[in-house]
Amino acid sequence: MRTLKLTLAYDGTNYVGWQRQQNGTSIQQVIEEALQPLCGETVPILMGAGRTDAGVHAQGQVASVRVTFDHTPSAVQQALNVRLPRDIRVLDVTEAGARFHAQFDATGKSYRYRIATSRVLQPFDRWFVWHMAQRCDVDAMNQAARVLVGRHDFSSFQAGGGAALDGWRTLERVQVERRGPEIHIELDGDGFLRHMVRIVVGTLVEIGVAHRTVDSMAETLAARNRQAAGRTAPPEGLTLVSVRY
Repeated sequence: MRTLKLTLAYDGTNYVGWQRQQNGTSIQQVIEEALQPLCGETVPILMGAGRTDAGVHAQGQVASVRVTFDHTPSAVQQALNVRLPRDIRVLDVTEAGARFHAQFDATGKSYRYRIATSRVLQPFDRWFVWHMAQRCDVDAMNQAARVLVGRHDFSSFQAGGGAALDGWRTLERVQVERRGPEIHIELDGDGFLRHMVRIVVGTLVEIGVAHRTVDSMAETLAARNRQAAGRTAPPEGLTLVSVRY
């Protein structure tokens, strides 16, 4: 058996998320089906570093798969990209150690969330941003974001239904930056709870539009209660940028 490490990019608009589900087509399913002709009758199981939600995108998702065929990594990459739809691309395929696991061996992930604040949204951006034509105080958002840096119990920013055993995670960076007509929120951390990034973004936006105070972020974090945090931002603005090992 060989273990291959795949680096992937995808537009998640038309998918129910990374993980196989009964209610629609997932990224995992499509890639596994593209791999099957290389594996014979056996359907390979693709393990992803992160289970991105429906509508969420990736520039650097990582997956691992165990296979028995002897095709070179470059041949596998080419064969997959021929079979995959144009909204999913394999950026790289490499040999990995026999015990490599894309999810369990990951030491950190980086996410980016894009908010468009222009009065009229460019139609080309509609699947990749949260369009919110309001003035946001980026300085206030950054001040509140600094409270989240470090190791904390992020239970206030966890959606129901998650499989995490506890809410403790470490965020190394939370940065809010205005880029032209957009606001970008970037987060680096050792792991993320279900919908955590989107709830953090929703809470920061409520601070940016003065529906919450900057000081309220510390109170929200300490509450360890989902009801204390803000709304869950829409999925289309979120992209998994990279995974660290």
